[in-house]
Amino acid sequence: MTQPSRESIAADLAESAAPELEVIIEVPRGSFLKRSHTGRVDFLSPLPCPFNYGSVPAYVGLEGDLLDAVVLGRRLAFGTRIKVRAWGAVTMTDRGLVDDKLVCSAVPLGASQRRQVLRLLGWYARLKGLLNILRGRPGRNACEGWIDASEAIARARPRDASWREPPVTF
Repeated sequence: MTQPSRESIAADLAESAAPELEVIIEVPRGSFLKRSHTGRVDFLSPLPCPFNYGSVPAYVGLEGDLLDAVVLGRRLAFGTRIKVRAWGAVTMTDRGLVDDKLVCSAVPLGASQRRQVLRLLGWYARLKGLLNILRGRPGRNACEGWIDASEAIARARPRDASWREPPVTF
């Protein structure tokens, strides 16, 4: 019987530490339509979404909306419910409100994938800031950096029957 390698042990430990959550896809990878969790179209983007974007229906983020999730990998259809591991999160500020985004995939992310997600979300924060200025919605927009998925989940609150919609229109 062969001994497991250090790499396989490290991968097993990383996977056991990454929480598995249900995510509902709101914006499929490659889509130009930005939708809310209800399916309402928020806006038409001039550029396609570089990854699947959705929310975790079990949690409400600090800004009062469902906890956001980015799902890397193949394109998933609008409304797809998928169980996936969260390997980290990116903290964003949107109009001065903290808006964590879990970063999920079927396999652990490498350092280059994390940098790519951070670059894309940094670019998104700048564009969202411009859009907010055009909409007359003040407040700081920024990509604050990478955090542990467990930290983002701990900052969120479990969704209960009293939650209806976010208090702020995005």
